[in-house]
Amino acid sequence: MNILEIEIQTDDLVETEIFYSDILGLQLASKGQDSISFLAGQSTLTFIESVKLNPKYHFAFNIPYNKLDEAIIWTSAKLDLIKNADNAIVVNFESWNAKAIYFFDNNGNILEFIARFDLDNDSDKPFSISSIQSISEIGIVADEPIKLADKLVEENNLYFCAKGSKSEKFVTLGNDNGLFIIVETNRKWFPTEQQAEKHYTKIKISTEGLTRVITMNEESVSR
Repeated sequence: MNILEIEIQTDDLVETEIFYSDILGLQLASKGQDSISFLAGQSTLTFIESVKLNPKYHFAFNIPYNKLDEAIIWTSAKLDLIKNADNAIVVNFESWNAKAIYFFDNNGNILEFIARFDLDNDSDKPFSISSIQSISEIGIVADEPIKLADKLVEENNLYFCAKGSKSEKFVTLGNDNGLFIIVETNRKWFPTEQQAEKHYTKIKISTEGLTRVITMNEESVSR
């Protein structure tokens, strides 16, 4: 599964543009009165304005598996990396055969650079924002994660991730290229104390040659 685009909310388009354009350096894809989009490798990251909410999300970017050390240096020069419970900035996901670093954007969203060693995506170029290959994860919050996952599988030709756990409170759909991380409402987003909240999320994916658009928590959209 590939994530082609995610559309999420922000209560501050101006600061969001500053963060993603000036601090991270993502290329601007489009800009409207109440929305802004950036290119993130093969994916598009879109924010729409919400004046009534302060929504927070979690999403991740795939980077070349051999560039994590360079990504740490590059990112640390721009902002603070999030430390986990062991006071370390690198998280080793043994079951996923991956390592990751985390940081906040201006909205309080939890962003992640993840190196997945089962992907043939190494690079001989120095790490930069152009090293981002795609958006590879989007967090989805639900009162009943497994129930939502079953529905998504049935209606959208998706599949449970072979590497991920499957429980009533946490479940993953997809693969190393694109993942839905479905968690229970108020679960803490790793590696922080931030509670997961249900917010409007629209996701455009490609799977098995088909393109689909999936909208979550549409009732919470606020402009």
